[in-house]
Amino acid sequence: MRRIINYAPRPGVRLILAILPFVAVLAIYLLASNARLAVEPADKLMPSFASFWATMVRMATTLDRATSQYLLWWDTWLSLQRLFLGLGISALIGLVLGIIVGFVPYLRATFEPFFAAFSLIPPLAVLPILFILFGLGEASKIVLIVFGIAPFIIRDVMLRVSALPTEQIIKAQTLGASTWQMISGVVLPQVMPRLIDSVRLSLGAAWLFVIAAEAITSEGGLGYRIFLVRRYLAMDVILPYVIWITLLAFLMDYALRRLAVAAYPWDQIRAA
Repeated sequence: MRRIINYAPRPGVRLILAILPFVAVLAIYLLASNARLAVEPADKLMPSFASFWATMVRMATTLDRATSQYLLWWDTWLSLQRLFLGLGISALIGLVLGIIVGFVPYLRATFEPFFAAFSLIPPLAVLPILFILFGLGEASKIVLIVFGIAPFIIRDVMLRVSALPTEQIIKAQTLGASTWQMISGVVLPQVMPRLIDSVRLSLGAAWLFVIAAEAITSEGGLGYRIFLVRRYLAMDVILPYVIWITLLAFLMDYALRRLAVAAYPWDQIRAA
């Protein structure tokens, strides 16, 4: 039937359609920036692309006198270090607790309501408490990421475990498998793809927590730099940093997606 839902774009057309919104945004910004700069050449709100490029080259290749670091790479390293530590700890906690609680009925009945309620606490609301408990150093920033991400991963893993076909567990017990053997041989292989997807879905929130913590108390990081230069209306730093953060998050998401395809190809076939 001639309905729009029955037509799918070819691969080449799909690529063009995917690029089109980005080109439109760049074109709109270019036109608006040129219009503002024509009226006020020193306008800071919408700098030119040349200004963006010059600022980023300077921050990437010029040694900062105050920190003796190349600011772009130094800020990136600090933020990624915090992000990877927070995500790694959250994934480990989510995997262990999600499997154990989701697999044992008594534990699921006891802790599922607790994790559901715990995951609804706004992490940024408890940030002052974390600063009081863990100080203003790196620990509080990493704990904030874990506090915000781990409950979501735990619940997602629990749901995946509880959704496993009962027949698989019964067959494993019939063959004499112990609880540990069922977890390692039946549950874990089917949960790992879901864990990777959970981490992928958590990337946006994790970046939010990193930037929020760095904005309040930090001596470096992408979020720290953005909030440091905002008082000078340095949009030639802020906007490229935002784009850089977005690019890093996209690359992380892509890497995790490729990891899931390479490590668990059978799950991709089942999902399709």
